[in-house]
Amino acid sequence: MSGWVASERQREREAYRRSRAARSRWVAGTLTVALVAGVLAVLVSSPGWPAVQQSFLSPHWAWTSLPDVADGLWLNVRIMVCCEVVILALGLTLALMRTLQGPVAFPLRLFATAYTDLFRGLPLILVLLLLGLGVPALRLTGVTDSVVFWGSAALVLTYSAYVAEVFRAGIESVHPSQRMAARSLGLSYAQSLRHVVLPQAVRRVVPPLLNDLVSLQKDSGLVSVLGVTDAVQAASIINGRTFNFTPYVVAGALFVALTIPMTRLTDWLAARSQGGVRSTGGPL
Repeated sequence: MSGWVASERQREREAYRRSRAARSRWVAGTLTVALVAGVLAVLVSSPGWPAVQQSFLSPHWAWTSLPDVADGLWLNVRIMVCCEVVILALGLTLALMRTLQGPVAFPLRLFATAYTDLFRGLPLILVLLLLGLGVPALRLTGVTDSVVFWGSAALVLTYSAYVAEVFRAGIESVHPSQRMAARSLGLSYAQSLRHVVLPQAVRRVVPPLLNDLVSLQKDSGLVSVLGVTDAVQAASIINGRTFNFTPYVVAGALFVALTIPMTRLTDWLAARSQGGVRSTGGPL
C-alpha cells in the first residue's frame, strides 16, 4: 500500500475533521478560561476576600507548614498502602464466601452477607471511634492499644465490605455456562474458579476497585479524629498555634496531588476496558 494516495474526497473529509477538532479545542479553551476568570473575579471582588486570603491562602504559613504537613502525609501513605493490601485480600475472600453455593456453605454466606450489610451501613467515622477509643479502653492482654492500628482496622473493615461487593459483581458477571464448561473439562470447583472465573471477574472490576482505593486515600485522613498525627492533624496543630487555616489548604492540596494519578489511571483503565472508546464527556 506504499503507492496509495488519498482521494480528493478523503482529503476533504480529513480537512473537515481537523477543522472541527480545532474548533472544539478553541471553544473548550475559551469557555474554560472565561469560567475560571469569572469565578476568580467574583471571589476577588467579594467584601471578605482580603480576610479570607490572609486566613486561608497565606504564602508564609503555607511554606512554613509544608514540612510538618508533608511528614504527616507520609503516615497517611503508609496507612493507605497497608490497608489496600489487606482490603483486597479480605474483600475477595468475602466475595467468594458469598458466592458459594449449596446448603453446606450457608453459614459462610450468612456471615459474608451480615458483614457487608453491617459495615456498609455504619458510618466510617463511627467505626473509627468505636475501635480506636473503645478497644484500647478494654485493656485486653496481648492486644495493642495503638490508635494507628485500630484506625487502620476500621478502614479495612469498612472498605473491605464495599470491595467485597465489587468483587461479587465481577464474579456473578461471568456467565454460568463458562463455569459448567470448565467443570465438564475435568476442572475442580477451585480450578474453574482460579483459571476461568476470577481472571475475567477481576479484569472487569478493576476500574471500580481503583475508584474505591481513591476514596480510601481521602478517608485515611479521618484517622486524625483518634489523635494520630497525620496530615490533617498536623495542619490542625499548626492552626491551633497560629490561628491561620492555610495549613488545611496545604493538606488538601497534597491529598489532591496524591489522588489525581490514581484517578487518571482509573479513567485510563475504564477506557481501555471499553476498547478505547471514550465517554461522551471526552477524556476528562
